[in-house]
Amino acid sequence: MSIFDELKSSLEEAVEIQAGKRAPARVTRYDVADVRAIREQLNVTQSEMAKALGTSVDTIKSWESRRRNPTGLAAKVLKVIRDNPAFFNALAAQ
Repeated sequence: MSIFDELKSSLEEAVEIQAGKRAPARVTRYDVADVRAIREQLNVTQSEMAKALGTSVDTIKSWESRRRNPTGLAAKVLKVIRDNPAFFNALAAQ
Protein backbone atom coordinates (compact mmCIF):
# COMPACT_ATOMS: atom_id res chain seq x y z
CA MET A 1 0.00 0.00 0.00
CA SER A 2 1.45 3.40 -0.95
CA ILE A 3 1.63 6.31 1.44
CA PHE A 4 -1.06 8.05 -0.60
CA ASP A 5 -3.39 5.08 -0.17
CA GLU A 6 -2.67 4.97 3.58
CA LEU A 7 -3.38 8.68 3.94
CA LYS A 8 -6.57 8.41 1.88
CA SER A 9 -7.74 5.48 3.97
CA SER A 10 -6.96 7.34 7.19
CA LEU A 11 -8.88 10.41 6.06
CA GLU A 12 -11.87 8.31 5.02
CA GLU A 13 -11.80 6.66 8.46
CA ALA A 14 -11.63 10.09 10.15
CA VAL A 15 -14.67 11.26 8.18
CA GLU A 16 -16.60 8.14 9.23
CA ILE A 17 -15.63 8.69 12.88
CA GLN A 18 -16.66 12.34 12.73
CA ALA A 19 -20.01 11.37 11.16
CA GLY A 20 -20.62 8.79 13.89
CA LYS A 21 -20.54 5.86 11.45
CA ARG A 22 -17.49 4.31 13.06
CA ALA A 23 -15.97 4.26 16.53
CA PRO A 24 -12.35 5.37 16.93
CA ALA A 25 -9.89 2.52 17.38
CA ARG A 26 -8.12 4.33 20.20
CA VAL A 27 -8.86 7.39 22.31
CA THR A 28 -6.18 8.89 24.53
CA ARG A 29 -7.25 11.23 27.31
CA TYR A 30 -5.17 12.96 29.92
CA ASP A 31 -6.47 14.27 33.22
CA VAL A 32 -6.18 18.02 33.40
CA ALA A 33 -3.40 18.75 35.85
CA ASP A 34 -4.08 20.88 38.90
CA VAL A 35 -1.10 23.12 38.22
CA ARG A 36 -1.49 25.16 41.40
CA ALA A 37 -1.53 22.02 43.56
CA ILE A 38 1.55 20.66 41.78
CA ARG A 39 3.38 23.97 42.18
CA GLU A 40 2.45 24.24 45.87
CA GLN A 41 3.55 20.63 46.45
CA LEU A 42 6.92 21.56 44.93
CA ASN A 43 7.03 24.77 46.98
CA VAL A 44 8.06 26.89 43.98
CA THR A 45 6.87 30.21 42.61
CA GLN A 46 5.01 30.66 39.35
CA SER A 47 8.16 32.21 37.94
CA GLU A 48 10.31 29.22 38.95
CA MET A 49 7.82 26.78 37.46
CA ALA A 50 7.56 28.77 34.22
CA LYS A 51 11.34 28.85 33.85
CA ALA A 52 11.69 25.10 34.45
CA LEU A 53 8.92 24.30 31.96
CA GLY A 54 10.19 26.79 29.39
CA THR A 55 6.98 28.78 29.34
CA SER A 56 5.76 32.17 30.52
CA VAL A 57 4.43 33.16 33.92
CA ASP A 58 1.21 34.20 32.17
CA THR A 59 0.79 30.65 30.89
CA ILE A 60 1.22 29.25 34.41
CA LYS A 61 -1.32 31.80 35.68
CA SER A 62 -3.85 30.88 32.99
CA TRP A 63 -3.43 27.17 33.79
CA GLU A 64 -3.90 27.82 37.50
CA SER A 65 -7.02 29.92 36.92
CA ARG A 66 -8.33 27.25 34.50
CA ARG A 67 -8.74 29.80 31.69
CA ARG A 68 -6.58 27.44 29.66
CA ASN A 69 -5.50 23.85 30.15
CA PRO A 70 -2.08 22.40 29.51
CA THR A 71 -2.13 20.18 26.44
CA GLY A 72 0.24 17.93 24.55
CA LEU A 73 3.75 17.72 25.91
CA ALA A 74 3.03 20.16 28.74
CA ALA A 75 0.21 17.95 30.03
CA LYS A 76 2.47 14.90 29.91
CA VAL A 77 5.34 16.66 31.69
CA LEU A 78 3.02 17.93 34.41
CA LYS A 79 1.70 14.39 34.95
CA VAL A 80 5.26 13.11 35.32
CA ILE A 81 6.08 15.92 37.76
CA ARG A 82 2.91 15.20 39.75
CA ASP A 83 3.81 11.50 39.98
CA ASN A 84 7.54 12.08 40.46
CA PRO A 85 8.31 15.51 41.95
CA ALA A 86 12.06 14.89 41.72
CA PHE A 87 11.70 15.16 37.94
CA PHE A 88 10.93 18.86 38.38
CA ASN A 89 14.31 19.36 40.05
CA ALA A 90 16.01 17.77 37.05
CA LEU A 91 14.14 20.17 34.73
CA ALA A 92 14.87 23.19 36.90
CA ALA A 93 18.59 22.37 37.01
CA GLN A 94 18.97 22.63 33.25
